[in-house]
Amino acid sequence: MKLISKLFIFSLSIFVMLSSTTYSQPQSPKVIQSPTYLSKEFEVGPGEVSDKQMFNIEFPKGHVGIKSFDVDLVDEHGNSIPLHETYIHHWYILKYIIKKNMSVSQDPNDHTKPSGDLIYKRNDGTCNKGILPHQWSSGSETRGTSTNLPYPFAVEIGNPANITEGWEEQWLLGLLVIDTRGVEDKKICIQCRCDQFNLPENFYDVTFGFHGKVTPEYKAGVLCCQDKFQCKMRKVFQAPRRNLSIRYNITWVNWDQHQIPVRFYVLDVTDRVTTNGSETIHNCQVSK
Repeated sequence: MKLISKLFIFSLSIFVMLSSTTYSQPQSPKVIQSPTYLSKEFEVGPGEVSDKQMFNIEFPKGHVGIKSFDVDLVDEHGNSIPLHETYIHHWYILKYIIKKNMSVSQDPNDHTKPSGDLIYKRNDGTCNKGILPHQWSSGSETRGTSTNLPYPFAVEIGNPANITEGWEEQWLLGLLVIDTRGVEDKKICIQCRCDQFNLPENFYDVTFGFHGKVTPEYKAGVLCCQDKFQCKMRKVFQAPRRNLSIRYNITWVNWDQHQIPVRFYVLDVTDRVTTNGSETIHNCQVSK
């Protein structure tokens, strides 16, 4: 189910406080939760792309405030995988609501659970359609990048007043990693250069992006880094396949009147802003 734009090149994700907010400085909450979760495993081999979407991942329940969201890529033993072996192109977290007692299939070929049973809740940014809709996201810089929000600011989730009766809030994890062990040119490979991958013969006949059908002028981008695509390898290189997971730590507090909510704005420098009278029209080009 490829409903979400996964190109994060030239994008900037920022937190913005609600306007005209005044606050005092009460004592910080004494109970701060900090659970660590592990995503489902996915397998990847030398030179191979893994492009996954995982619905209904583990997430704090109830009306809480998220203070930080930190991510790492690990093997089945919990060891961090170095970037020079497996490149983290990007990961993202996207909120959606879904009818209670419904589920979304993890199999992209399973059409028995249509997407009409869920509604994506995109950020407050300006991009159009499904482009850059996520809340949290990062790429190769994810390790060592602080996401902590100082008290009293937090990302509010699970507010019953914002969830339609009969529905519930869930979260999607999307990721794209490239195993660069043994590839001919790591730099070109992680740039998703189309001439470095084993594209299907009918690639330009059947591949569509947010802006229409892809043409041979499309030279690089995530459309050439689809799941199971293979980057060019050096001869006589051998290495075992790996089972990897995303390990993520979430710090949160129970929501109360002392918390100040922040919003996500994801900006795209390729956004071609036009106007039609008083209407502002955004046309983000990042997925081209």
